[in-house]
Amino acid sequence: MDALKHIAAPSLKAAPPQFNIGDTVRVHVNIREGNRERIQDFEGTVIARKGSGIAETFTVRRVSYGVGVERVFPIHSPNVQGVDIVRMGRVRRSKLYYLRDRVGKAAKVKEKIR
Repeated sequence: MDALKHIAAPSLKAAPPQFNIGDTVRVHVNIREGNRERIQDFEGTVIARKGSGIAETFTVRRVSYGVGVERVFPIHSPNVQGVDIVRMGRVRRSKLYYLRDRVGKAAKVKEKIR
């Protein structure tokens, strides 16, 4: 197992983004269209975080034009340029999959008072 960690070590980010479940985040993603590259923002609520090391991922959910959209991002991916915390959420669960069934105000997460 140490050999796998040794191989994956150069790919790990030096300072991975610090955020929690329930936070509303803005993820800056590198998009390649043909021979051009640009950075696109994806803003939503973090509903899950799983894995560890190089395989750690997080799932961000938002509602776009009445349709729920979820994207899974690897934390250590070079395509993820950065993660900004828009607002911190107060939750009591580690996975917020129940938000998929909620509509309107019921799908909101309370804000944590700092």
